[in-house]
Amino acid sequence: MTLDDLRVFVAVCRAGSLSAVARETGCTQSAVSQHVKRLERETGVSLLERLPRGVAPTAAGRVLEAAASEGIAGLDLALRRLRNLADGETGSVRVATGATTVRHFMADAIVAFRRSHPKVNLEFRTESSSRGCFGALADSDLDLAWITLGAPVRGIEQRPVVELPWVLAVRPDDPLAREAQADVRELARLTDLRLIRLPPNSTSAAHLDAACAELGVRFAFDTGVADWDTALLLAELGLGRAVVPARPGLPAGGETGGGRLRLLPLPGLRPLRVGWAVRRWDALPPAARAFADTVAAARTSGRAQSSASEATAGAA
Repeated sequence: MTLDDLRVFVAVCRAGSLSAVARETGCTQSAVSQHVKRLERETGVSLLERLPRGVAPTAAGRVLEAAASEGIAGLDLALRRLRNLADGETGSVRVATGATTVRHFMADAIVAFRRSHPKVNLEFRTESSSRGCFGALADSDLDLAWITLGAPVRGIEQRPVVELPWVLAVRPDDPLAREAQADVRELARLTDLRLIRLPPNSTSAAHLDAACAELGVRFAFDTGVADWDTALLLAELGLGRAVVPARPGLPAGGETGGGRLRLLPLPGLRPLRVGWAVRRWDALPPAARAFADTVAAARTSGRAQSSASEATAGAA
């Protein structure tokens, strides 16, 4: 049993075809078949089932595929990290993010990192949720994932970077827009609240539900969206009010959308924590660690500037 045998077997399981793998690797179908047969001889079980069109792993084959995939991914990751360590300031940093994460949380950090590490490539993989980022990090050679911090995930370390307070986004002509802030318990008693719901399966929505439950509050929603930006857009269009995190560029107690939305702080709700997820911090390549630190430093600087601005406004 060789590493090549395992690589070919995993490729066949994923492609569902011996001939497709042969074309991809530039060898004959017979050569691909020999890799699989060698594994079957050594394991003593049938690993592939012949279908009318292609092949599929047997129950034993699925066991071997899962173990081989995990081992190969770990080995490939180790080899790449060794190359990065040897190269120093070259190589790549691969990051999983949500659809709008780069714009909202990383734009200034990317510019700073590019200046300090001009030879390092930045690669971003967009996922639809924090769960997707966790999965991408666990199943591939990604270095980092920007996530909403949640329950512990086996084999993944989470590190908070910033806490985002919740705000209620309303139009300027909304009766609530005259208030300096919104009380969560009073909101829940409104019969015409018409809240826009965050993605129901997202970590942020689960966090919001848990934070409300701590106060004995449960909101009713009549509109659902796929991301925070869409929630704000629908609120701006008058389709409801949105409870969203006050991320960078979206300050609590201010306005957004060119003055088309008021953002009322919701001080009673526990803030949402976002930050980094990695397999192991102590095994992170130097360039990836530098990028993670650059983003964290930029967010710390942004919080300090925001606090100074709020203090100045208060004094005025």
